[in-house]
Amino acid sequence: MKNLVKEFREFIDKGNVMDLAVAVIIGGAFTAIVKSLTDNIITPLIALIFGGDGAIQGLVVPGTNIDFGAFIGAIINFLIIALIVFLMVKGMNKMRAAGERAVATRDVNGRPVKLVEEAPVCPYCLEEVKPGATRCPHCAGEFSKPAETTTKTVEL
Repeated sequence: MKNLVKEFREFIDKGNVMDLAVAVIIGGAFTAIVKSLTDNIITPLIALIFGGDGAIQGLVVPGTNIDFGAFIGAIINFLIIALIVFLMVKGMNKMRAAGERAVATRDVNGRPVKLVEEAPVCPYCLEEVKPGATRCPHCAGEFSKPAETTTKTVEL
């Protein structure tokens, strides 16, 4: 039980609750916009294409009317909202990854550092060689293992 309370506190502290609240509010408002788009623009266009007087007449079964236009409108409504939510989540993941990279580019003391990749160097003639090379193109020296790129930390 103590662990559950601790996890819940971490959940609240990370701001996930605020993100969720904002998503619900924006989702509700956006749903109204998309519903208006499908009801007032897309459904009449479908009626115009397939014929009708502004309302799509569906299949009439004794006692009920099956409205294909409303069904197609609901599918389009769902697809638009799903696309927007997907794009929002993708954008949030990019922003979160950028933040994690920014945190990772600090040393132990919190000072900003830059990670620099250096090309491999031949141990015989000290010239740059391509990563994965097994022989130097300058002096023909042979490496015991393929040349590898190294990463170096530079203080800013």
